[in-house]
Amino acid sequence: MRVIVNGEPREIASLRVDALLCELEYEGRHFAIALNYDVLPRSQWAETPLKHGDEIEIITPRQGG
Repeated sequence: MRVIVNGEPREIASLRVDALLCELEYEGRHFAIALNYDVLPRSQWAETPLKHGDEIEIITPRQGG
């Protein structure tokens, strides 16, 4: 299905948010997910389905000053 991840259109095979993170090889726990502009609690990643056209932002912390 086609979704937008961090502003880029992508074809994905994943049907849920947690599976998408694995597909995109995100590891660790230091990031947040926004699905269609709403922040999604980590406790809901495994049960939240993805649909064609969804917009997903994967937000990672950055160091700097």
